[in-house]
Amino acid sequence: MLRTLRRGLPCLFLLFFCGHLFAKDNPTQNPAPVFTLEECIDYALVHQPALNQSYLNTSIVKKSNAINLSGWLPQLNVTGTMLHYNQLPTTLTPTPVHTGVANTAIPQLSASETIFEPQLYYAATSAPLLTRAAEQTSDSVQISLFVLVSKSYYALLQTLEEVNILKEDTARLGRNLVDAYEQYVGGLVDETDYEQAAISLNNSKAQLKQQSENVFPQYAALKELMGYPPEMNFSVTFDTTTMLRQIEMDTTKPLRYEDRIEYRELQTFKELQQTQVTTAEMSFLPSVSVFYNYFYEYENPAASKLFGTAYPYSYYGLSFSFPIFTGLSRVENIQRTKLQEEIVDWDEVHLKSQIYTEYRSALAGYKSNLYTLHLQGENKSRAEDVYRIVSLQYSQGVVAYLNLLVAESNLITAEIGYTESLFQLLSSKIDLEKAMGEIPIHE
Repeated sequence: MLRTLRRGLPCLFLLFFCGHLFAKDNPTQNPAPVFTLEECIDYALVHQPALNQSYLNTSIVKKSNAINLSGWLPQLNVTGTMLHYNQLPTTLTPTPVHTGVANTAIPQLSASETIFEPQLYYAATSAPLLTRAAEQTSDSVQISLFVLVSKSYYALLQTLEEVNILKEDTARLGRNLVDAYEQYVGGLVDETDYEQAAISLNNSKAQLKQQSENVFPQYAALKELMGYPPEMNFSVTFDTTTMLRQIEMDTTKPLRYEDRIEYRELQTFKELQQTQVTTAEMSFLPSVSVFYNYFYEYENPAASKLFGTAYPYSYYGLSFSFPIFTGLSRVENIQRTKLQEEIVDWDEVHLKSQIYTEYRSALAGYKSNLYTLHLQGENKSRAEDVYRIVSLQYSQGVVAYLNLLVAESNLITAEIGYTESLFQLLSSKIDLEKAMGEIPIHE
């Protein structure tokens, strides 16, 4: 009797303090901001490093386009030379005569304007496509971030909900331990009921501790995805009723490839490749530009009087460059760009196949998880009824403790199974929305 009492009192003592212990370790107990899923996503859209880098890359592309397009604007240059002849040049007229003066200074203003040049044409036609491609890359990062944050959020909520379930289970088992001990003391049951109750309680507390510790790395993972400072804390909130209203999705909608960001990115790349083909074909055209040069020439035999008198002159003209033969490089370049265009066409075929496979997998996962949720809901309701009835029967001495133990095990399994199926369904819905291209993009 005393041996049993000594073993029973520590269990009751641990049960009394286990709630305080886990409340102390759980980061959600700290006073900190409370985020919904939408608030987590909004925070990530502002602070996530990879997304901000994609925004910066878009700005870099725009600046690069401006640099490449600057060749279409007039080009102005100022140059100058100063000469001193130790010996003047000689001209035969028909006798040798020295010409020129000993000192010369010629400042020059040059202006030119390109009328046509194949590479500048490519810069002009590709600039909006390159900008669009960079923006689509940012949209792709944003969509991936939306999916990852949502799934991480749901995984954290699942763990937190399982912690709450295990806390309730530990409390129930604690009450069962007290009841079993009282019945044992009263001589209604033997020692095995009490021992089984203690074993079940210890197992439940071990599971509770394990899940409570799992909360910390899941919070860390969510912080990393959000770009949230690691040293700062926040907690999450959710409403099961609201979530249940959000699980429904129209599975009869047809798949539209053009809704997927990957497909739109490929179409942009395809347009860029077509532009390269056109530019390669234009390499047979001449490069044409106009120019104007103005000279303000100073000449004087005496260096001290060099800038006393100026003799300005100017001219303008048209220049062109027409390469006649370049070793067939232009012909080979055209053929190469057309082959690259064919590769993009095959990329489109492959991408459509990938998107369709992803869509069918996501749709199957969503439907199966939705069906599982309904079954797990029924199991949970029935397990609660069974446990309530068996618990009452055990307290009245009608059934053995083993029946109560089985009912408790079925109840905790049903509750955790329902929680897992709920959050798996929410995650699979995110996968289906991504596969169908329905993830919203924030401007």
